[in-house]
Amino acid sequence: MQHWNYLISILSVSVLFQCVSAHNILLTNDDGWAVAQIRAQRDSLVNGGFNVILSSPAVDKSSTGSDTATPKPLAQPCEFNSCPKGSPAEGFNASDPRLNYVNAFPADAVHYGIQTLSPKFFGTPDFVISGPNIGNNLGANHQGSGTINAACEAAKEGIPSAAVSGDIPGQGHVSYTTLTTSPKSPTTLTALLYAELTTNFTQTMYDPAARPILPANVTLNINYGATTFSASGEPKGKCATASDFKWVFTRMAKSTTAVDVETCGSKHLPDERTVINAGCYASVAVMNANTKKDVSASVQAQVLDRLAPSGLFTCFKA
Repeated sequence: MQHWNYLISILSVSVLFQCVSAHNILLTNDDGWAVAQIRAQRDSLVNGGFNVILSSPAVDKSSTGSDTATPKPLAQPCEFNSCPKGSPAEGFNASDPRLNYVNAFPADAVHYGIQTLSPKFFGTPDFVISGPNIGNNLGANHQGSGTINAACEAAKEGIPSAAVSGDIPGQGHVSYTTLTTSPKSPTTLTALLYAELTTNFTQTMYDPAARPILPANVTLNINYGATTFSASGEPKGKCATASDFKWVFTRMAKSTTAVDVETCGSKHLPDERTVINAGCYASVAVMNANTKKDVSASVQAQVLDRLAPSGLFTCFKA
């Protein structure tokens, strides 16, 4: 009996440790709660050991920036008929209450996730991921991106966050059901690859014990280059697995005069557009959540110092 009680005690401690050590992630986007990319990301994070809640717009709200509205019952069905006309302003998947929609804008969805959903499941989120967006968000002007604004809203509420975007092939905006009905399509394979990259990055962010994981009032802008899959789903080129992608620490706006954190023997970071256009790369830029502009070299250094020891980044040569 003592042996049995000891075994139960050990198992209980093990389960408790897993629950305590699992990080709590709020996932959102601007493309809607039922697109393939966001569901692929959710599954990848869960499989990676994270506690995840999805809170996204009921329909596609791309390019709506920081718009906000009071959520209302649906006058039309959710995207891909994932909920019927007349559904409540906020709702969830009947088989999984962690999959939630908000019939408003991305900013509203992330606020609802932080203020209403998260306390029901795990308390304050440890990290907010907005995306991966269907289409890259590159350059100096990000005011109109719902994906980026959702991440910035989280940062302004004191939650570390990242906006993630990728070059989804074809139309890209397809239902999550295609993940199983079209498992070899370039869109599905790209969604899965980008999801894997994002999960790997999130795990890398949490490897160091130091907290907070990001400085206050900043968010990360992450972009992925195009994948290379044939129409039949076969790898066609060098960008078909997560290991093919090389990570580069960047700035958002191209500049030859700005002084950035020193890395790779230079105080001038490459800009994210140049890096992504070069092919099989993933770019990470540090953004001021209020201005949506590049941050100072000292703030860049805080993020780089956290990530550089992992060996994540490579030096980029145009």
